[in-house]
Amino acid sequence: MGKNSVPPSGGDDDHIVPVDLKAALEERYLAYALSTIMHRALPDVRDGLKPVHRRIVHAMSEMGIRPNSAFKKCARIVGDVMGKFHPHGDASIYDALVRLSQDFAIRYPLVDGQGNFGNIDGDGAAAMRYTEARMTDVAALLLEGIEQDAVDFRPTYNEEDEEPVVMPGAFPNLLANGSSGIAVGMATSIPPHNAHEICDAALHLIKHPDASVETLLEFIPGPDLPTGGIIIESRENILEAYKTGRGGFRVRAKWETEDLGRGGYQIVITEIPFQVQKSRLIEKIAELLLARKLPLLEDVRDESAEDVRIVLVPKNRTVDATLLMESLFRLSDLESRIPLNMNVLSLGRVPKVMALNEVLTEWLAHRKDVLVRRSRFRLAAIDRRLEILGGLLIAYLNIDEIIRIIREEDEPKPVMMARFGLTDNQAEAILNMRLRSLRKLEEFEIRTEFDELTKEKGEIESLLASDEKQWQAVSWEIGEVKKKYAKATELGRRRTQFADAPNADIEAIQQAMIEKEPVTIVISQKGWIRALKGHMSDTSSLTFKEGDGPKLAFPAQTTDKLLLLTTGGKAYTLGADKLPGGRG
Repeated sequence: MGKNSVPPSGGDDDHIVPVDLKAALEERYLAYALSTIMHRALPDVRDGLKPVHRRIVHAMSEMGIRPNSAFKKCARIVGDVMGKFHPHGDASIYDALVRLSQDFAIRYPLVDGQGNFGNIDGDGAAAMRYTEARMTDVAALLLEGIEQDAVDFRPTYNEEDEEPVVMPGAFPNLLANGSSGIAVGMATSIPPHNAHEICDAALHLIKHPDASVETLLEFIPGPDLPTGGIIIESRENILEAYKTGRGGFRVRAKWETEDLGRGGYQIVITEIPFQVQKSRLIEKIAELLLARKLPLLEDVRDESAEDVRIVLVPKNRTVDATLLMESLFRLSDLESRIPLNMNVLSLGRVPKVMALNEVLTEWLAHRKDVLVRRSRFRLAAIDRRLEILGGLLIAYLNIDEIIRIIREEDEPKPVMMARFGLTDNQAEAILNMRLRSLRKLEEFEIRTEFDELTKEKGEIESLLASDEKQWQAVSWEIGEVKKKYAKATELGRRRTQFADAPNADIEAIQQAMIEKEPVTIVISQKGWIRALKGHMSDTSSLTFKEGDGPKLAFPAQTTDKLLLLTTGGKAYTLGADKLPGGRG
């Protein structure tokens, strides 16, 4: 111990402030919770993006990586996002970027990736130094109008740059791509939907602002998952989920039988439920096979290439395919539940669980707000241009006088302003004019531009004055998006179908899950019961506990049910496969 390692005594005590531990913890935990809810885990209802995704799209836009430009290394994009906007780990940013490009994870990808971006088997993407990316048209739609003062900007974390608080969001991203996140004390989980259907519902909502959720479900019957599958949830449950913003959807794999000739067949699965890793799913089925839980199944093979193709081979040609599939749906992830929990940031500030109509209404209100802001921005630009054109016209009418002033005066600007009543901007524009623009034609062109801009200005002013015209404009924009992602297009077609679950015989399914084997049931005098494998003719060799002996033994099958009657007059059923085995 050195001399200076003794704590300082006296003098410094006045800087220590006693704090109540409970109050300090509450305050700090609340700050953490709020930061997670607002700036990490929950999407904004207006553009459906979490901060990290918004920053990725914004950074790509700043770097000029548009849908039609060249690909750029992901490492450059991630570096920009991290250095300018998102002071968190590069791995988390790259993971988010990768997910935005996976067409099996996100319905309408925002990122067009080149290189290995992972696959449905759950393999990860290549390192960011190898992969390249650019925006898709969907991302460009989300950004549309951002340079026209469509949204507010705020300073970034080090106050060097600006970042958008929310995207203009011309694409209904929240519902179309869904979102999932776990915050503190609340989570969100929204499955993807079909953009064409969302646009239809939104257009209906513009015409009938108080439309009920039932009416909207005529346009949006339910989720449209990137990996397809079949939703077997009942209509009432779906309606309830969208009304309350909470619920779930049961999704099953899509399968069909392939005839192999001579009465034999195999089952082929072509679509699996959303967010199920294919390799893990097949491993699970193989484990069930080995554990003899699937007596009807002989083998499982993965024959997938680009598309999913899982082949199930039945034990023999007499096996009922539906029965086999029903037992698989019960035991494996071939049927899974997609939760719905529409917990989003309303107005970018308030986290709340919203119903379908509320989500759409907020998106529409945002679109109208963006329209008004862009129109005002354009109006201001037109006003500035008209002012300059007015000055140029004055200059053309008095060109000789202007040239004389410029040649003879030391300070031509104030003289011109005084002589012709020009504004500062107009005088500046005249002085910056090139000599080649003194042609006679130029005056005609300026007049044409002046008239066109005046006409456009009138149109924008009437738009800003009329609520009805604004909604018409919003409808037109949504109609354009609907055309671009219509169900007739490859990207827009509906992938997930709806069906009712077949009413299967539960008893038969239970039977199908048990391997049929011969057993011998043994009951002792003291009432112990057990099952031994195989049919035994000689039961004399059996051993019993001290002071106990055989009472009765008979052959049975594992699929049989035993009926036990007690002395109290009660009856019980026991599955023969559930009995303990063993010789003891």
